[in-house]
Order: sequence, then structure tokens, then C-alpha cells
Amino acid sequence: MALCTNLIFSTRLAKQQTARKCLLSPSGRIVRRYYKTQLASANINESWNLKVLPLNLQEPVPSDIDIARAQTPKHINVLANEIGLLSTELEPYGATKAKISLDAIDRLKQSPNGKYVVVTAITPTPFGEGKSATLVGLCQALGAHRQKNVIACLRQPSQGPTFGIKGGAAGGGYSQVIPMEEFNLHLTGDIHAISASNNLLAAALDARIFHEATTKDDSRLFDKLVPRAFSNIQLRRLAKLGIDQRDPSRLNLDEIRQFARLSIDPNTITWQRVVDINDRFLRSIEIGRSPTEKGMTRSAQFDITAASEIMAILALSNDLADMKERLGRIVVASSHSGVPITADDLGVTGALAVLMKDTIKPNLMQTLEGTPVLVHAGPFANIAHGNSSIVADRIALKLVGANGYTVTEAGFGADIGMEKFFDIKCRVSGLVPNAVVLVATIRALKMHGGGPPVAPGKLLPEDYSRENTELVRQGARSNLAKQISNAKLYGVPVCCFERFPP
Repeated sequence: MALCTNLIFSTRLAKQQTARKCLLSPSGRIVRRYYKTQLASANINESWNLKVLPLNLQEPVPSDIDIARAQTPKHINVLANEIGLLSTELEPYGATKAKISLDAIDRLKQSPNGKYVVVTAITPTPFGEGKSATLVGLCQALGAHRQKNVIACLRQPSQGPTFGIKGGAAGGGYSQVIPMEEFNLHLTGDIHAISASNNLLAAALDARIFHEATTKDDSRLFDKLVPRAFSNIQLRRLAKLGIDQRDPSRLNLDEIRQFARLSIDPNTITWQRVVDINDRFLRSIEIGRSPTEKGMTRSAQFDITAASEIMAILALSNDLADMKERLGRIVVASSHSGVPITADDLGVTGALAVLMKDTIKPNLMQTLEGTPVLVHAGPFANIAHGNSSIVADRIALKLVGANGYTVTEAGFGADIGMEKFFDIKCRVSGLVPNAVVLVATIRALKMHGGGPPVAPGKLLPEDYSRENTELVRQGARSNLAKQISNAKLYGVPVCCFERFPP
């Protein structure tokens, strides 16, 4: 037992295999528990031995994509090892990105959290004001130049703005996430999985309305839904209806009708289909026009994927089981009698969870200088949740250790994204940030100070390229001061950044 204890005290990688052998002793249960605690804290409370990637600074500054392509990223396995992740907790997608298993949270649960910083901005112009660039630059400064343990937690960009005027969301200049193309496009497929699960739910909703309308006999409809025995999700529906029966053959006609007919009112449907591109001609459509749908047409629309409730569920879930429960509670419509209809009622909760099973794992990438980045959940706090995920923040806080920093991102302006961060995300996670970084630019201050309108696709008016201190002063009074005041209401220190190259 003494030998085992001595071995466990050592966290050197070379001794871990020997220590594991000792855990097979009769008293191994206590030792195993202690060993896991020691392994969890290995390299977490110490400074990482992070290899910094050198930057080749040039004047004039090249384009973002040229800067990104000029840098050679570290292999993702190397980065993971540097920040204390085990090889069993990493699921590589090629050489430059990987998913992190939630096993890391269990292993590190006894480790202290690092400092928690949220980056937001004053109300932005249509061009964006550089939250991501500021966040990445701050983390590069802390990690690559101050040798602090720091992880950036960013949201995965939508392909809507990526292929639009605004462009990607990897940062800018020499403060970027790389490879830029991987970050801005498919990454590991999370957004595509959300699109698939969202649209599966929409398809199930319309199919249920169709089959209930075209199958008049309750018993025949019941037989379609329950060919042999009740599934687990159908047993939950029975319990919801107050029917205490597990044998399908024992239900009476009234119970059969209650179970089989949701009686969905099409006028109450709130669940729309989604696509992750800007397709303006799908904003209002008519579905069901095929002859096979027997005239059951209705008006519908497509939203952008990031606005799906499933994206918000991903961002707020603690694990796969929690996510599955939240998926089941999604309300898609009401019945003719006003009863809310959920995904569980439609019987598709398990299917949605299967499509989403890998999305719950955050994605590991790196900055131009080789500091770690966790990418998870989606953008657009003005039309969606717009915050990075709870699980990414939790993993990052444990990995950086007590003296490290986790810098997370809240979308859009502070009056939307930051307040959702505090009012929703922090209430669910129980985490409390140590500071707010509020990004402000001269351009945005001028616009809020009464400057000319700013529109995507048009040149900036001259007022934004020449000095006008009065516009800046008015913008600071009308917007910046209020955003600082709002942040202080949460009892958190506020730091303001303003740096936007011409």
C-alpha cells in the first residue's frame, strides 16, 4: 500500500503505468479514487509547457487569409498534451482540430477553476466591432507573451455571414483562430447536425398532422404508432396522459384516442425548418404542394440554423443526458384544445439525441501563436442564444487551473449577448465571471453619437475616417456609459478595449 501511495504522489507520465498496476491490489478501490484525483490535477495547477508559434509580422499587414495560411499550426495531439488533456479524451478530426470528450470534466472535477472573463461589446455597427479579434488577441497576449494558462472559448461561425458581406468570425489580422477555413466552414459538423435534427423534428410534425388527418379510424392510427409494444418514449406519453397501462391490447377506445391523436392546430406551429446559409427566398414559403400530400398545404419559413432552439439547448446542456431531456421538452405547437405539443409527444426525442450525440463535445483548435481555443455553439445573440457553451467553459476553467484564465464570448452587443450570458447562461451553469471586457471602437461610438447611417455593402461616410471628437463624446455618453452601467449591475469589474486598425 505504501508503494502504491508513493507512486500515486508522482504525476510524471513515465510513472503512471506502474501506478496503474499497483491499483490492482486488494486495497485498490481507495487507491484508485486517490489516483484519479492526483491524475486529474496533473499539470493543471502548473504553468503549461506551451510551444509558442512565432509570428512573421509584416508591413503593410496582409489580408487575414494570407496571414492565416502563412502559419503552420501545431498538430492537435501536441496542443492537447500541452494543456493537460489525455489522449483518451481527444477525438481528432484530422491534424488541426479535435473534439474533447466530456470525460475530461469528470476527471478534472476536483481541480480548481481558473479566472472567468466574458468578452462583449457596445452595440455594434453592421460590420461588427472586433469582439472575436479582441478575445483572441487578449488570449494570445496572456498565453504566448505572459506565459499564463489561458483558453479562448469561441462560438462556431455561421455560413450565412461567412459567405455574405460580413465574412467569417475567426478574428482578424494577427489575432486569429487557425486554420481559418476549417474554423469558418464545416469544422466538425456541429451546425450540420443541428440542421438535421431541427428539420427531422419539423418533418415529424408535418407527418403527424398528415397521418392524423388521413387516418380517420382511431384504432388503425394507434396500430400504426404501436405495431407490437410500447417504446420507452411512448410509455412516457402514457404517463403524461395519466394512463396506467403498459399492454397496448388493454387500452380502451377513449385511451386509444387520447394516445394516438395529438390534434395539432396548424395555426399554432412555431417550429420552422432551418438552413445555414442566407437564402432570402426561403423566408416565406408554402409547403405540401405535392399531389401526394392531398392538398394539405400551409405557409411556413426557413430560419438560419443558429437561431434554432436546438442550438440554444446545445449551449446550455451539461451532458448528453441533460441535452436529451431538454430536446424532449421542445414545444413545437399546440393542440386544438390548447395543450402544448412537444418533441416527446411526437416520439422523436431519441432520434434527435442520436443526431446530436457528438455535438455535445467541444472542439479544440488554436490561435496563430499556438494558444488553445475551444469552439462550441453558435452566434447571433440578437436572434439566438449567441453564447459559447457551458461545457466548453467548464472544461476550459478546469484545464487552466487556479492561476489561469478562461475567456469566453457573448454575442452581439452587451445589451443582448452579455445580458443573456448573465441572466441565462450563468444561472444555468452557476459560474460567476471575474471580469467583463467591453469592446468599443471609434467607428461604433461615432455612429451612436449621431453619425451618418452605416449599411453593409456601401462605403463608410467620411465622418468615420476623419477626426470628430464630438461624435465620439456623444456616442460614449449614449451607448458606452450605459453598457458599462449595465455590466456593473451584475457586480463584475469592467475593462474596456478600443483598438481598430484603419
